[in-house]
Amino acid sequence: MSKRDYYEVLGVSKSASKEEIRKAYRKLSKQYHPDLNKEAGAEEKFKEVTEAFETLSDEKKRANYDQFGHADPNQGFGGFGGGSADGFGFEDIFSTFFGGSTRRRDPNAPRKGNDLQYSMTIDFMESVFGKETEIELPREETCDTCDGTGAKKGTPVNTCSHCGGSGQISVTQNTPLGQMVNRRTCPHCQGTGKIIPEKCNTCHGAGRVTKRKKIKVTIPAGVDDGQQLRVTGQGEAGVNGGPSGDLYIVFRVREHDRFVREGDDIYLEVSISFPQLALGDEIEVPTINGNVKLKIPAGTQTGTNFRLRGKGVKNVHGHGTGDQHVIIKALTPKKMTEKQKELLREFASIEGNSPDEYSSSLFDKIKRTIKGD
Repeated sequence: MSKRDYYEVLGVSKSASKEEIRKAYRKLSKQYHPDLNKEAGAEEKFKEVTEAFETLSDEKKRANYDQFGHADPNQGFGGFGGGSADGFGFEDIFSTFFGGSTRRRDPNAPRKGNDLQYSMTIDFMESVFGKETEIELPREETCDTCDGTGAKKGTPVNTCSHCGGSGQISVTQNTPLGQMVNRRTCPHCQGTGKIIPEKCNTCHGAGRVTKRKKIKVTIPAGVDDGQQLRVTGQGEAGVNGGPSGDLYIVFRVREHDRFVREGDDIYLEVSISFPQLALGDEIEVPTINGNVKLKIPAGTQTGTNFRLRGKGVKNVHGHGTGDQHVIIKALTPKKMTEKQKELLREFASIEGNSPDEYSSSLFDKIKRTIKGD
């Protein structure tokens, strides 16, 4: 008989999140648990739900399942990475032929909590100078009602009698090579090694609850788009007294209306008039720290890059400060008076043929006319 699709078993879509898969499993495992449901076929359904959860809750197993389905080449003999639900793996072969045992993870040993990732969008200037802010995010924490035991206050937590607290059971299979022993997750305790007769009313036996937590975050000065900040110990709570995971904040920086950042350097385009380019001038240009004066030499060409050293972004790792690059562009007037047009025609007619002093005099006239003097 062919297996049902794991997503169908849990009643979730193929795009379901880890949390959605976990919630679906909790609901179904409680519904079909052999200790709670004595109907015919309940135990088989419980095993089917557990098998589906074990695959879809593991990122690597889920990716393999999405690609290959139940015919995963990495299961059984093909991958030697531990047995599949219906076969046996390298550990079982070793145990059968050599009488040894392989190291298994203690289900009650302390484990570090899951890491979390949070995407934060900030303004351009916030990325340059940094700031302190506060974020709020959902995360799993130890249940305060039962202190993480999963049991109702004052009631015991029993060692699973089926697996002896190991979280695994051994199933013997007869094969042409002889008897093979396959270890599986205990379906009675779901691999925890514990049975909770009376479950906590708050967490329903999970020992963990999802809460929204406010966290203060210091955005470092100089952080760039796509960079991330690690906040130690602000991930999900550890298991069995283990340390909490970490929080990774990924920054997304909004574009500025004038400044363009490349690394620690700032680029800015400034448009000035033709007389200013030809005759030279002193202008004010904005920087991230305020306006500064910039001298434009006579004869400056459009596209010229002026570097303002140390006027860029402070390196987020403390490796100095970048520069600001001012790119000069010629500003062509869209509307001119007849006098301005006449002077430009005069300039065009004598360009390259008049004495220097005459050209200089004409430039002065053009400059005054365009400025309205």
